[in-house]
Amino acid sequence: MRTVDGRVAGRRGQATRQKLLDCLSEMLSSSPYRDVKVIDVARKAGTSPATFYQYFPDVEGAVLEIAETMAAESASLAGLTAGRSWTGKAGWQTAQELVDGFMEFWRRNDAILRVVELGAAEGDKRFSKIRMKILNSVNSSLADSVADLQAKGRVDKDVNPAAIAGSLVVMLAGAASQQKGFSSWGVKQAELKPNLALLMYLGVTGKKPTK
Repeated sequence: MRTVDGRVAGRRGQATRQKLLDCLSEMLSSSPYRDVKVIDVARKAGTSPATFYQYFPDVEGAVLEIAETMAAESASLAGLTAGRSWTGKAGWQTAQELVDGFMEFWRRNDAILRVVELGAAEGDKRFSKIRMKILNSVNSSLADSVADLQAKGRVDKDVNPAAIAGSLVVMLAGAASQQKGFSSWGVKQAELKPNLALLMYLGVTGKKPTK
């Protein structure tokens, strides 16, 4: 772990750096990204702006650090689909666990994901790359699942596995990012998940699930 000027940070320095990141993460959950200032993060962490600048060039640089860590953690999402069955009751369980795991990941990282989505929408390639890394953690293995079913004659040969997987993952990400908004349509969280799972199962297999 190095400082901005290239020096190796000691144990105390690493702890200070992590505290700054933790405080920034907390502030992002309650304040608009562009309203967060270095002096506010430093004050909340009990240190000075000068100390902040030892570890990060600016707030955006620190935000990218948090986002990169989150993107690395998203690799675990691949386990929700990789090697899992999409037939019979096991397939229905796979669909439910995929939705549960993805929605929980999004809810747990909601604050930083909002910043990533904003940056990607504005065309910032750094945030776009992070967003795609997160989606790819599910997209690649989901496309493999569709291709496998297709090879076994269970999915129409004209289906494009990558297109199906990409469409389903984008749908899932959109729903995950609007979880609170569904309540304004009268949709409860307990109702949202099984319906998303149904759409995922139908999208992958083209059939109704065996429950």
